[in-house]
Amino acid sequence: MTYLPPVPIRLLRTLGTPELALELLRQLSKGDQPNINSLLRGADPALHQERDYRDLMRRLSDAWAWLVAQGFLGPHEQNTPSEWMRVTREGRAALGATAPMAAINAANLLTTDLDPVIAAKARPIFGLGDYETAAFAAMKQVEVEVRRLSGLNQSLIGTKLMQEAFAKDRGPLTDTSAEGGEQVATMNLFMGAIGTFKNPSSHRTVSFDDPVEAAEVIQLADLLMKLLRRVARRLGSAGGS
Repeated sequence: MTYLPPVPIRLLRTLGTPELALELLRQLSKGDQPNINSLLRGADPALHQERDYRDLMRRLSDAWAWLVAQGFLGPHEQNTPSEWMRVTREGRAALGATAPMAAINAANLLTTDLDPVIAAKARPIFGLGDYETAAFAAMKQVEVEVRRLSGLNQSLIGTKLMQEAFAKDRGPLTDTSAEGGEQVATMNLFMGAIGTFKNPSSHRTVSFDDPVEAAEVIQLADLLMKLLRRVARRLGSAGGS
């Protein structure tokens, strides 16, 4: 009788743990109640004669652990006291993604503590796979915060707003104690970010079909919000002096 491993031996030997885990997840998703004990005991006769048997078995175990850590496997809703599990909604979504590893890596980029406004506006949209809207929403919050802090007219939008808010020596958000070149650099930073990423119809250096790059745009918006929080503290200190 011929036994087959849950993942081809060639892939067991060559794939990294995340990639191997996704291959394993594809097989597990074909059943209803995956179980680590059944997985390993079923793989044992297929791998037992291999020279690197123990390593192959451990790689399967590592892949299972990675899936659990990612939330792609969870307790079975009808067998909670047992070791039987199920492929979660997140796990099936990962399998359905055009580039699963890119989507997973992008989501992991956004697990850090984002500015609360950015997290509330962009993270849920990103989780739905609408990367362009999520990146746009994050940058829009930067624009909203610049307008709020600067008090500038509603007619100023996008790069014009950034230019006026951080204008050298006269902008309401400009740190006039900073060296002139630094003032201009800060203005250019905000102008460049908003001009490149905020307008969904503008030319941009990022393809929002790529979730990793979209996540990096959101991280950039998060950094700009942190800088604006610093501006707000500086303005508050100046107002109280």
